[in-house]
Amino acid sequence: MTYYYYRSSTWGKEPQSVPEETVSLWEKITQKENWRIVQLPNGYYQAEYQDLKDEWVDATRRETLEGAESAIDASIEHYEKKLDFLKGPKVVKTFK
Repeated sequence: MTYYYYRSSTWGKEPQSVPEETVSLWEKITQKENWRIVQLPNGYYQAEYQDLKDEWVDATRRETLEGAESAIDASIEHYEKKLDFLKGPKVVKTFK
């Protein structure tokens, strides 16, 4: 997942098009009901999300349940920003 992010998010003069399947996945990932936390045999907690085929994909492992939920919240925020960025650059300051 991280590899795809770095590989597909370089922008030049023209915004690159992101495949519709990727956008659909990002939209699904931003909904918390598509996430779950499972406890592994070693005691760690694994955050997983449902992909477009409704299969569970492991995303991250944390030592605590709170840490796993925090990682999910951070991931949701991250993908919301990516979706917002697809709308194009934001003007943050203009000069006269």
